[in-house]
Amino acid sequence: MNERELFSLLRGIWRELQEPDAWWQFVALFASLAIAWWLTRLLRQYSRDASGERSALREFGESGLRRVSFPLLALALVLLARAALQPWWGHVGMIDLAVPLLLSLAVVRVTVYVLRRAFAPSGWLAASERFFALTVWLCLALYITGLSDPLIDMLEQVTFSVGKQRLDLWVVLHAAVTVLATLLIALWAAGFVEQRLLRAQDMDSNVRVLFARLAKSLLSLVALLFSLSLVGIDITALSVFGGALAVGLGFGLQKIASNYVSGFIILLDRSIRIGNVIAVDATTSGVVTQITTRYTVVNTQTGSEVIIPNEYLVSNIIQNRSFTDSRVRVAVQVQIAYDADIDLAMQLMTEVANAQSRTLADPPARVLLTQFADSGLNLELGFWIGDPEAGSANIRSDVSVAVLRAFRAHGIEIPFPQREVRLLGQPVACAATSVEASAAPSPAATAELSATPPAAPAAPVKPPPSPTPE
Repeated sequence: MNERELFSLLRGIWRELQEPDAWWQFVALFASLAIAWWLTRLLRQYSRDASGERSALREFGESGLRRVSFPLLALALVLLARAALQPWWGHVGMIDLAVPLLLSLAVVRVTVYVLRRAFAPSGWLAASERFFALTVWLCLALYITGLSDPLIDMLEQVTFSVGKQRLDLWVVLHAAVTVLATLLIALWAAGFVEQRLLRAQDMDSNVRVLFARLAKSLLSLVALLFSLSLVGIDITALSVFGGALAVGLGFGLQKIASNYVSGFIILLDRSIRIGNVIAVDATTSGVVTQITTRYTVVNTQTGSEVIIPNEYLVSNIIQNRSFTDSRVRVAVQVQIAYDADIDLAMQLMTEVANAQSRTLADPPARVLLTQFADSGLNLELGFWIGDPEAGSANIRSDVSVAVLRAFRAHGIEIPFPQREVRLLGQPVACAATSVEASAAPSPAATAELSATPPAAPAAPVKPPPSPTPE
């Protein structure tokens, strides 16, 4: 269609709008669309209020029906309006044009919805479903009305140069749509592969994630190269871009590239897997919940999520508490007095550890004498748990509280540090008074103070002789 045909079409539409029956057609179309919109709202409200168990097939059918209810109801009402108005005026061109447009809208919505449900679920795709459906429908509407050819001619007239290649707006738009469509298909296919891999429970989790990432990267690369070749862009011209990308990776993007390579290394050697309990440093530890090609997500015991670059995990020492065995030893230290019954204290501590529900019977809990300290005997209670992802601070606190209660019930003393203070050059009474003022001494310290002999009084110092005047 050239410009003359386009103007003739617009003049024909304008002449038809001047006819009296055109306004009745507009009223019929507006009333049909308004009633269809109202019925669609009622249908959706009834679907939300309906309670009870629903099968997957029924939910799929109801959700699809909600998406096509508006164009189907509007199409039915428009057909009724055409049957009612055609005997009176004979020519109902506006209504005849609305019928294929509404039918194509219903087909596009059903197609996009089926494609979205056929592949892996994606939040951004679900949110953009209406946008994609509307875009495809507008292109189809332009083709049905015959307005696509003059629009393409107008876009081809706007040209510009990129290097030695001459481009126009239609080529750029066509290339963008083609690349977007092929990338969407590649991402859908990658999501489908990832969904099937994640269902393979007999395969290691790291291997499943690795294959899913490789499939996504390869399919995206193939889709990009294929779409560029479809548009007519020479792929060999991308060699310059590839060289610039390599230089950028070597200088400014080496950290990002290192993170990506480290991510594939972690997924391949399986040193860190999803579900492992790792400790990055003294304050950061938790469960690995996600491993991507650039970073790893660790969910700490406080509920916060720590995002760690993969390069850090590869180049630093990481404590993996469940690498080969999920059992973890938890230690509780306590000190008892020298005159306390050490056998009874060890027995009480072992019973307290075995009374906890998370404590494993094998290996058994054991108490060790670790040091003869200044104030007492240092004991360490070691017991094992099989669920480190549930945390170790909570069970350590429970065991410590239970040990304290058991010691108090059986009269086992937990000593506290004591210090002896001596003041030189003062009488014993002054020294004792200073000690009592600073802190109450223990019986042994009091006995030692009382046994200390009094210091001899200092000899008087004679003043120097006065100088003799000459």
